[in-house]
Amino acid sequence: MEFITVKELREKTKAVLQKVRSGKQIIVTYRGKPIAIVSPFKTEDLDKKQLRPFEEAWADIEATLDKTSPQFLDWKEAIKHSRRK
Repeated sequence: MEFITVKELREKTKAVLQKVRSGKQIIVTYRGKPIAIVSPFKTEDLDKKQLRPFEEAWADIEATLDKTSPQFLDWKEAIKHSRRK
């Protein structure tokens, strides 16, 4: 595996992605410590929940919100609270 710095990734993104496209994995470091791995994308690695129609995802978000209760009665109360901090 090849190591590159964040700076190198920023400056040579196209070249790095070409290497990844050819099958190589690249470890990105920041101040000498590994922080990420850039590797080829495989469709089978995706969780099916990540790829779903917008309408289905939005319905899940709304269902989750319906199960919760607001912390503040209205937006004015929320702003007052945020300004006190």
